[in-house]
Amino acid sequence: MFHGSMVALVTPMRADESLDYEALERLIEYHIEQSSDALVVVGTTGESATLDMEEHCEVIRKSVDYARGRIPIIAGTGSNSTREAIDLTGSAMQSGADACLLVTPYYNKPTQEGLYQHHRAIAEAVAIPQILYNVPGRTAVDMKTETVERLSTIPNIIGIKEATGDLTRLRDLRECCGDRLDLYSGDDATTLEFILQGGKGTISVTANVAPRAMHEMCIAALKGDRATAAAINARLQGLHEVLFVEANPIPVKWALHEMGLIPPGLRLPMTRLSERYHDTVRQAMKQAGVL
Repeated sequence: MFHGSMVALVTPMRADESLDYEALERLIEYHIEQSSDALVVVGTTGESATLDMEEHCEVIRKSVDYARGRIPIIAGTGSNSTREAIDLTGSAMQSGADACLLVTPYYNKPTQEGLYQHHRAIAEAVAIPQILYNVPGRTAVDMKTETVERLSTIPNIIGIKEATGDLTRLRDLRECCGDRLDLYSGDDATTLEFILQGGKGTISVTANVAPRAMHEMCIAALKGDRATAAAINARLQGLHEVLFVEANPIPVKWALHEMGLIPPGLRLPMTRLSERYHDTVRQAMKQAGVL
């Protein structure tokens, strides 16, 4: 349903931590101009953990309004509370989002049966297309392949963002789910191989900073053109690494501010990028041709 480079979009904030909707609109225009294939708003990179419910829903609504149908808007609506996830997902559907991304419940560490029941309940409550999101490094719970297989039979669960970086997981998911689910990389460093081995695209942090290059790399990989995709990816490899020298989205928001695209704000407990990493990130940006 969605293919290519999908940007895990930051949420612009001023230095006082207030949301900057004018900067959000400019950022969406920038990604449309740069040929990004979709925008994922208010996910992990969008600081969903520290936006309140009203802000969360408003960022989704305004993103849909600003996009005006020119680029798909996928709303991050996951929560470790099933009821809250249903409310957020319902609000996103009412706002006109094209799909929702639902992270596995974090901190409370449900069983595999709990994960199944959680995602099934949301899918049955809200008819919007839904993408599962497995990122055990953040959530402390890993959604196993057999659980994904069970969920893949639910009609409006259409894909999974797999952020383990383990390409054997991709193979296992393809074998058990077939064409029922689209598989998306959630790990920029392994995205090239992920797509060449059957993935449909990526939900990317790097694409915030180098959107056109990520789009072109993904398109080449989807066509099976390894040489072209690898040449583009070589320029981006530094960004794939340095955008995680501190917790996401600290480095990527610093980079975007350095590019003049957003103000400098993050919301506590996130803090600005440590000065010792500034030159490291700048060098990767220069290598990628974005600075």
